[in-house]
Amino acid sequence: MLSGWLKVVCVVSGLLGIIGTAGAAGSWSASVPSVMVAMSDRESRSQPIVPPNGALAHDGVLDRIHWRLDAPPGVPINAWLCHPEQCVALSGGRGTITQLAGRQADVPLQFRFALMPGQRPVRVQGLNVIVNYQ
Repeated sequence: MLSGWLKVVCVVSGLLGIIGTAGAAGSWSASVPSVMVAMSDRESRSQPIVPPNGALAHDGVLDRIHWRLDAPPGVPINAWLCHPEQCVALSGGRGTITQLAGRQADVPLQFRFALMPGQRPVRVQGLNVIVNYQ
C-alpha cells in the first residue's frame, strides 16, 4: 500500500509526463527566398528551412507539413520537399504531406526543383511551409 506522500508524488509525476508530452506538440512556419531553376539534369535547391530557435525539443517528430510555392502558370516543374532522410514529390502550388511523419523534427527541410528536358529557366517563389510536430 502506498503512503499518502508517495501517492501524491506518483500522481504529480504522471501528470508532468502527460503535460510534457502534450506540451511538445505544436507548429512553426517559415519562408525562404525564391529559387532560379535552370537545369533539367541537376536539382536547384532552396535555402535550408529551419525551425525557429527553441521552437521544439530535440526528440520532437514531424506530423504533417503544409507547403506552398509559386511557379509561373502553365509551366510544369518537378518539385520536392526534402528532409535529410527522405524527399517527397510535390504536385501543384500548395498542399499537405504526411509522408515525413515520424521523422526527426529539429533538422532543416529544403525545397528542390528540376526542369523538364528542353524547358526554359524559371523562378519559383513564395516558398512557404507550416510544420506541425509532436
